[in-house]
Amino acid sequence: MAMQKMQIGIVLIVGIVGVAATVLATTLLTAYQQINNTGIVKAVGVGVYEDAGCTKNVTSISWGILYPDTNANFTVYIKNEGNIPITLNMTISNWNPTQTSQYITLSWNREDYVLTAKSVIQARLNLSVSPNVSEITTFRFDIIIIGIENA
Repeated sequence: MAMQKMQIGIVLIVGIVGVAATVLATTLLTAYQQINNTGIVKAVGVGVYEDAGCTKNVTSISWGILYPDTNANFTVYIKNEGNIPITLNMTISNWNPTQTSQYITLSWNREDYVLTAKSVIQARLNLSVSPNVSEITTFRFDIIIIGIENA
């Protein structure tokens, strides 16, 4: 029985030494090659500002008191904050009340405009109220300015 314990102990020691040797050999035989990289990361970003210096973001627009069959304008500055040209688009969502979109429309003078990287352009938003508007005393909607990468 003592002999058997000794053989198991020797096998265990040989096994541990073998694992340690394998780990040591792997560590000693490790090689690497560093590969430097350069590249361009495409970044698409659109900023909407109140001023040409692009220091104050537009977070909301108050159109004031509007009457049937009138227009209101608001000037913003659009900045391509990415590093590739983009095409500008605008969409409207979340009309409240929902029937408002039947009587009030928003357009702008920069639809499909290509804006080069890091450049700024003035844009005019035009809100038109239908002569047939009725029963709308207040309204809300979201303006979404989109910059689409030019392929």
